[in-house]
Amino acid sequence: MAAPIAVAIDAPEIETAARWASAVAPHVSTVKVGLELYLRYGPEVIGTVRGANPVSVFLDLKLHDIPATVAGAARNVARLKPSILTVHAAGGADMIKAAVEAAPDTRIAAVTVLTSLDDTALEAIGMRGPAADAARRLAVLAVGAGAQALVCSPHEVPALRAEVGPDVQLITPGVRPAGADRGDQARVATPEEALAAGADLLVVGRPITRAADPGAAAASLAAALRRAEAAGRS
Repeated sequence: MAAPIAVAIDAPEIETAARWASAVAPHVSTVKVGLELYLRYGPEVIGTVRGANPVSVFLDLKLHDIPATVAGAARNVARLKPSILTVHAAGGADMIKAAVEAAPDTRIAAVTVLTSLDDTALEAIGMRGPAADAARRLAVLAVGAGAQALVCSPHEVPALRAEVGPDVQLITPGVRPAGADRGDQARVATPEEALAAGADLLVVGRPITRAADPGAAAASLAAALRRAEAAGRS
């Protein structure tokens, strides 16, 4: 069974993205295409990354605009059949509802608070914190508007699970294996910690894609998660 990992395929060119996706697909459930890669290559990149691999595609565009514009954008990308499409929860209930209605066969995941933001950064942009409280408020709003998934820091998973119940998928970026560089992430956890907290899908990018052998790195992480799950059940 593939591990609940979404590998962020943030490659500089489409050929590398396809190679990475093919290498990790036997070990993980999902590959994630972000804004930079999608804007550079457009819809073509989705088919290229999916290829013949039995892997879900997570289209991480973080849509944030007026409801009509987001509905149009969601409708256009829904034809690419991504499993997951992100919108910003801060866009409001009407915007989230518009995305859900425009892409009924795609899981709409609402981004709560970016994992690059800490409490100081939230204060600077005028959002009432701390980050955990802001994430909780946005999560409740998003699920009430029809979002089927939430993107949050691993640190917020237990509180959000308590708020939204067991049926909403919780997706956690900011996941770094022990000893890995934090990069531009402020609120992070190890994969084992995120899984133990109750996350459903772990987003991992550079620790896999910057490894000498991305496929081997994905396999190693998947094996570590299986061991952690087994230990948790024992």
